[in-house]
Amino acid sequence: MTIGSGTDMEWKTNALGRAIPLEIEGRKLVPFAGAFADPTGAAIAASKDISTQSGKKKLRPVPWRGKPDKLTKSWDDLFDRLDIHDGATISFHHHLRDGDAIVLEVVKRLAERGIRNLTLAPSALFSVHDALVPYIRAGVITKIEGSMNGAVGAACSRGEMPKTCVLRSHGGRQRAIQDGDLKIDVAFIAAPCADAFGNANGLYGKSACGPLGYPKPDSEYANKVTVITDNLVSYPCLPWAICGSNVDYVLQVESIGDSSKIVSGTTRLTRSPTQLLIADLTARFIEAAGLMHEGFSFQAGAGGISLAATVFLAERMRRAGVKASFAHGGATKVLVDLLKEGLLSSIVDLQSFDLDAVRSCAENPSHVASDPFISYGPRSAGCVANMLDVAILGATEIDLGFNVNVVTHSDGLLLHGIGGHSDAAASAGCTIITAPSFRKRIPIVREEVTTVTCPGEVVDVLVTERGIAINPRREDLLERAKKAGLPCIKISELLHDVREITGAPELPRFKDRVVAMIEWRDGSIIDVVREIESI
Repeated sequence: MTIGSGTDMEWKTNALGRAIPLEIEGRKLVPFAGAFADPTGAAIAASKDISTQSGKKKLRPVPWRGKPDKLTKSWDDLFDRLDIHDGATISFHHHLRDGDAIVLEVVKRLAERGIRNLTLAPSALFSVHDALVPYIRAGVITKIEGSMNGAVGAACSRGEMPKTCVLRSHGGRQRAIQDGDLKIDVAFIAAPCADAFGNANGLYGKSACGPLGYPKPDSEYANKVTVITDNLVSYPCLPWAICGSNVDYVLQVESIGDSSKIVSGTTRLTRSPTQLLIADLTARFIEAAGLMHEGFSFQAGAGGISLAATVFLAERMRRAGVKASFAHGGATKVLVDLLKEGLLSSIVDLQSFDLDAVRSCAENPSHVASDPFISYGPRSAGCVANMLDVAILGATEIDLGFNVNVVTHSDGLLLHGIGGHSDAAASAGCTIITAPSFRKRIPIVREEVTTVTCPGEVVDVLVTERGIAINPRREDLLERAKKAGLPCIKISELLHDVREITGAPELPRFKDRVVAMIEWRDGSIIDVVREIESI
């Protein structure tokens, strides 16, 4: 009831019979209605679609007393509780890479339930996910917002995806989720280790994958969050990369995947004489340019050239008596061995690329698991990538303006993801692209790249077996490289020399339809991918 007090203030009796004013100093007051009541309608709001919550963390009902029951009995029980409808957006992470077993399992079961028009929002897809193509053709999946590899990317390029896809970097994906550009209805998090409350990590269990940071934005902003594990442990699961307070349901399964398949042909040290020459030139340049100094930091990725460049760089560090402060990005046995040797003070790891790195991340306190907020977040006050002195990255193409392509081949097929490429390039003090001058008689240097994923203004150096091309913006680096007697070459001259060998490449033919958009880290569109006319 509303009561008066002799003033113009309105009062109301709460559930305990206490008189409460309805407003004080401009603040609207809500009288107490019971310990577990919902007087403000928060529970109702929490049940609404995330599209009403753009840019905000998901809302939760007023908490209940006692232990929550999040553990589901089966896949059917889980899907019954989630109540996924046509047109939903579902997300996944890629820490298990080619060993992942959850994406296909979820899509298959949703298809069997008659669900259609799904948007997939993975942090990345791999060749193991080629089996998604029939679901694309059947209308189960109509859009992908995330990196696409292999047959899925090729299907997109051929126009088989009904809606326009979106490709983002790791940092760009985190920003899009945080800003509400990418609204996720249900996040499915495959966790090698988890408890019944939903706390989870990737460090332990038969499917241990190392860090479990990629799905952290999903866990914080998705409307519903499910942790799927094949290693259910007692509460609390420590340390937790995914916090159970953000998790709605937990499902225990026999297997979430095969972590031995984290390793692939692209994460092994190269034996190619050409690639070894590029790697050696890269290490020589880093030293000559003054980038290799006491306490410097670097990111070198897990490709064959990058791994070899790290090995050659380590040799020069030993001779010079130089120790690096940290290495960042995906961790490998090469980095783990340098950490053990003392050439590195620490590894900041967003993705373990082999099982040696997985074990190190679990055992060595100087091997730190990271996440996209910390490593690449463009909205952060300074991400780890901003602390890099040098980043060694790859490319499918680079042009005369030093613009880089990492998502399509020269035939126009969408076959790779962006990963942390543009995040590291935009943040590091010096960005080095390493690549052979041509692949299978197809030149890497072009007048214009087929697709721009990274602008030339953040690319400083291109290292090939034919010489080192330095962006004219970096006269300081060019001067040091020449002084050290390194084989410097203008990128236009490199283009000419390679064309003398390969001839002018045949340009792909495209239709007008845009099949995918390439977002820069801030959400602006840096380029589009059009449907190819023919293969």
